Amino acid sequence: MSKSITDIQQEIIQEFSLLDGDMEMTVFYIMELGQKLPAMNEANKTEDNVVKGCQSKVWLAAKLENDNVYFEADSNTAITKGLVSLLVRIFNGQSPEAILNADLSFMQKIGMERFIGTQRSNGFAAMIKQMKLYALAFKTKQDVKS
Repeated sequence: MSKSITDIQQEIIQEFSLLDGDMEMTVFYIMELGQKLPAMNEANKTEDNVVKGCQSKVWLAAKLENDNVYFEADSNTAITKGLVSLLVRIFNGQSPEAILNADLSFMQKIGMERFIGTQRSNGFAAMIKQMKLYALAFKTKQDVKS
């Protein structure tokens, strides 16, 4: 059984609390997380998979396997790649239902808006919206089948 969305958010909040609100360290850590994101299949880096509303380029693809959603993502900037990696970590392997009902609170708890600025916050919201749209599409398909 994979961890719940709430548990994963708790882990993230825990990790960031170790940085003690140090802006430079936090940004560095986010960039480091981006480097650990599994490489995205080049074939999925299409215009269709670009998240609209992001300042930098962000690609996001999803597939449904055994009733759980798996995401693939990449970005052309290190910090954005780190941000999308957090979302992939939270949502990967979750059911469409869990993703749709997820209440993401970790951003406020780690004080994300302090170090990513308005433009990136909007882009981050766009990434979440896109992931929830994928989940909705998969859930609709599941409902049609059942």
